[in-house]
Amino acid sequence: MASAQPHVIQSRQDIINFVNSNPVTSKSWKIILVALGGIFVDAYDFTSLGIGADQLKEQFNLSPAGLGSLTAIMALGALLGATVGGYYTDKFGRNKMFLIDLFFMVFSALGTALATDLVWLFIFRFLMGVGVGLDVPVALSFIAEFSNLKKKGQYVNLWCPLWYVAATVTGLVVLPFYLLGQHEDIWRWSVGFGAVAALIVLILRYRYMDESPMWAAHHLPLKEAVKVLEKTYDIKVTVAKNAKEEPLSRSKKLSYKAIFQGKYRARTFLASIITATQSMQYFAVGFYIPTISTLIFGKGMIYAIIGTLFFNLFGIIGGFTQSRLTEQVGIRKLAITGYTICSLSLVLMGLTGDTHFIALPILFIALFIFGQSFGPGAQGMTMATLSYPTELRGLGSGWGQGTTRIGSILGFYLFPVVLSIGGIYTTFLVLTIVPVIGLIATILIKWEPIGTDVEKEEEQGFESNKSFSKKSEVYH
Repeated sequence: MASAQPHVIQSRQDIINFVNSNPVTSKSWKIILVALGGIFVDAYDFTSLGIGADQLKEQFNLSPAGLGSLTAIMALGALLGATVGGYYTDKFGRNKMFLIDLFFMVFSALGTALATDLVWLFIFRFLMGVGVGLDVPVALSFIAEFSNLKKKGQYVNLWCPLWYVAATVTGLVVLPFYLLGQHEDIWRWSVGFGAVAALIVLILRYRYMDESPMWAAHHLPLKEAVKVLEKTYDIKVTVAKNAKEEPLSRSKKLSYKAIFQGKYRARTFLASIITATQSMQYFAVGFYIPTISTLIFGKGMIYAIIGTLFFNLFGIIGGFTQSRLTEQVGIRKLAITGYTICSLSLVLMGLTGDTHFIALPILFIALFIFGQSFGPGAQGMTMATLSYPTELRGLGSGWGQGTTRIGSILGFYLFPVVLSIGGIYTTFLVLTIVPVIGLIATILIKWEPIGTDVEKEEEQGFESNKSFSKKSEVYH
């Protein structure tokens, strides 16, 4: 219900303070859920092809390197989309980019499902990656900017369990087609469903989404920004008579160099390492869960489907658990815990997996997926989103998505190649290097965004020649 007493706004900072200090409204919750719906589509598009990897190899006569290239091309597109999207989402607004990227995803999913030759398959997978790369920075920026300071980390971290829900849904989507005997084209049905999901989310975005009040506070005239706040929170707002029309944001002059200056340098390095390492290890293991499942349980599509459903449940559990603990534990400690679990799981899997006791590889892969979703899998993009103020958030999350895609390109490509050379258990041992690197970096760089109001330190962030100062950082 709208408040009888109007809120008086004297400056742009008052709008930011209002968002940071007030509970999330029912309308804001709808916007957050629709934004998370975009994450669901992103995750589904990335994982949907994995369940039909064997059929793809047969239909297009793909070598291990060819399969790796086909899966990596989407990550390459996402790298381009994230790099461009992170900049333009700060420049033109969250909502405009939100609608544009889903058109990419509807069109490319249909194109991929209907592709008749390898060239078109590569083209549409690349375009699908561009759409995903554009979408993720915008979605996470939206969630952060519609959440108050106390719940920001928890709400942003909800993106992770949604990813594993989407990965699980791939198994549920293809199961009826498998039972109906559509084995050869099962990957087409899997990928094509992504267009349906993207279209639904696109309609919901058009119906419910509004511009971020925080972005409006920086980029629109004060009276227009107040209207956005009023509409979002269903309140009466007036502009004080003595309010001054402050200069509009300087973000149009910013480049990615801004997130490597001053206090932001260490944050960007940490976010880059976490996003790249978690992505490499996930897309080397998580994406190929259907393939790994057939190596453990036995050959056959049904085992790929069962493995997809079973192992991703541990990702859902880990994802929701870490989201609940984010505000109490902090992003950095969750990442350290997750890296430790992933490292131990991969080592033990590599050393004991070739025994005939099938419960061991099942246990260790389940632990790996849990550790990934509980720790670095969630914390990388959340770190990249929450380490910067509104002015830099699109750049920061775009950069984080870019480094994520560099890691996924490596994971996508190297896993089938190393697997063909050394076998599944040697591959796990080699892969252990990745979480160990992430663990060491996260221990050494002690930045924690939870509990820090990055909006209040924003002006310091634009000073390019200041040295890294402990007074301006919050460490835990």
